[in-house]
Amino acid sequence: MQIKHPLHDLIEPIVEGLGYEMVRIMTIGQKNPTLQIMIDRKDGQEINVDDCATVSRKISEMMDEKDPIKDQYSLEVSSPGLDRPLTKPEHFKRFLGYETKIETSEEVDGRKRFKGKTKSVDANNNIVLDMDGTEYSIPFDAISKAKIVLTDELLAEYMAAHENDEAVELDEE
Repeated sequence: MQIKHPLHDLIEPIVEGLGYEMVRIMTIGQKNPTLQIMIDRKDGQEINVDDCATVSRKISEMMDEKDPIKDQYSLEVSSPGLDRPLTKPEHFKRFLGYETKIETSEEVDGRKRFKGKTKSVDANNNIVLDMDGTEYSIPFDAISKAKIVLTDELLAEYMAAHENDEAVELDEE
């Protein structure tokens, strides 16, 4: 799938050691770049600010010690969000039935862009996508970019799952 980030082998053991999954790592920008690390909880619970802060502190300690980025940069640790990237076959399995957008590095059945519902992941890690009644089998290794599409159905599902959450009140002063 995606090319492995140069800092992947330094950062993933820290994230995993803290009990999280590293969803994606990427550098954004050239001048004063941002090192963006996207994490998820292995227990399926939602990521919160404390989770991100914990991971950020540990990564910062390692970055200060090893100094793998010589110039100034910003570190950003975040959750994948509702329209999360799908970077592993397990992600596609976890989100079966959701609308997914996939881009491939090579043509699959004459196209490189797909948008449809993920039907299955076969034994060879081919992602089976239903696009307007046509099924496409997309080799995982051919995928350059994939993410869940934010739909009304997804938002409604999220809202229903959080209907009993306490509302956060903002003080207006």
